[in-house]
Amino acid sequence: MKFGFAEPTTPTAGAAVVLAVQERCLGPAAAALDQAAGGALTRAMEASRFTGKREETLTVMAPQGVSVGRILLVGLGKAEKIDALALQAAGGAAVAALVKAGPTEATILVDTPPGTALTPSLVAAELALGARLRSYRFDKYRTTEKEDRKPSLIAVQLCCADPDAARHHFAAGDRIADGVFLTRDLVSEPANLLYPAVLAERCLPLAEHGVEVDILDRERLTRLGMGALLGVAQGSIREPRLVVLKYSGAPDATDQRPLAFVGKGVTFDTGGISIKPAAGMEDMKWDMGGAGVVIGLIKALAGRKAKVNVVGVVGLVENMPGGNAQRPGDIVTSLSGQTIEVLNTDAEGRLVLADCLWYTQDTLKPRLMVDLATLTGAVIVALGHRHAGLFANDDELARQLTEAGTKVGETLWRLPLDDAYDKDIESEVADMKNIGSGRDAGSSIGAQFLQRFVNKVPWAHLDIAGVTWSKKEAATVPKGGTGFGVRLLDRFVADYFEA
Repeated sequence: MKFGFAEPTTPTAGAAVVLAVQERCLGPAAAALDQAAGGALTRAMEASRFTGKREETLTVMAPQGVSVGRILLVGLGKAEKIDALALQAAGGAAVAALVKAGPTEATILVDTPPGTALTPSLVAAELALGARLRSYRFDKYRTTEKEDRKPSLIAVQLCCADPDAARHHFAAGDRIADGVFLTRDLVSEPANLLYPAVLAERCLPLAEHGVEVDILDRERLTRLGMGALLGVAQGSIREPRLVVLKYSGAPDATDQRPLAFVGKGVTFDTGGISIKPAAGMEDMKWDMGGAGVVIGLIKALAGRKAKVNVVGVVGLVENMPGGNAQRPGDIVTSLSGQTIEVLNTDAEGRLVLADCLWYTQDTLKPRLMVDLATLTGAVIVALGHRHAGLFANDDELARQLTEAGTKVGETLWRLPLDDAYDKDIESEVADMKNIGSGRDAGSSIGAQFLQRFVNKVPWAHLDIAGVTWSKKEAATVPKGGTGFGVRLLDRFVADYFEA
């Protein structure tokens, strides 16, 4: 779907026209169109339940007096709550409604909501970003589809004052959306076609954006001593990989230490010998969601030429119950030299991250680390599908991440680390065990385990198990892979670390 910006103009005959409406109050462009249509919009609002609340839509078909085929009204909500997220939600709601309606082209007439400091160009850019994010569709494997289900909308033009400025504002968001879409693509792929070696290869095109891509195979991982990661991988015929992505956007920065983002990349998780129940196991194709976010983030940062030095590290394995699979009770030696008693092979993500985190802090010397993982089902019990769990050993880092998430609508909720949880993973036969003694505080136990491998580097762990995949549509997120984390971390970098 293409998005363009133009000066205010009369909509093309037959096109769909979109108007963002604040609590049934029509802006100048909307009022002019309403007048040309003989008050059809005002009458339609009065005759319906449309109140202009956020994401609400109302379609007026073929109004007399104007040549357009339909006019779509989209609510912005209350005036005091109209911000970038409200505008993005309106753009997303508009595209969702238009895709169902079937036009091939649409024009959005941009009015600046009264009482806001937003310029017409910013309003247009945010509407376009929301529309683009919602337009995502993963359909590469569909060979047949009913005509009435195929989206026909191919172009959206936003008419506003100063379209050049709107185009400029949208450019960065467009590159961020590229990163989000890459993450959604990776998370949506089936595990028979996206396994560690393939996922590693999907990183190679990032070199076109100036990213250094280093792929470590089993031989290199073995030489390094990544026994925790390799232990997870040993039951699968799919060879493990670790990928290091380096983007150097601030070569003249005073502090050359990179920001590090680390992702769990279990391309399919059966649970291993501690096998999961069959029901719902198909969802485990997206157990590589953390790695997907890191890869998408690097694409977003490099695409918009962010002035920052960043490294991404993703550990890629498949967790299978093969004849050579890791057994409950096995003891592995991690890259750090610490030994781990594996009591549950389905608590595998923390084993992969243990080696990835140690490698990152010990070899790459970052100024901070943020890891992302679909680590625990317990975080879904605690937070549902609205917030990701946040754990951190640094209060300032936790604050910065939380604020960045709030700004882009990818919200975090901080959960505790505690010495008592640390004691619960002490083992009688090794340095630690990979699960606690019971079912309590599962997410905190997992995070406490990871903290043993960060070596006092400022660190945060985002448990994204509940937000990586959505079975419901949202304003800017269709069903399926969400890409949660890409926009959050891009905003975190932009607000606090760009030169």
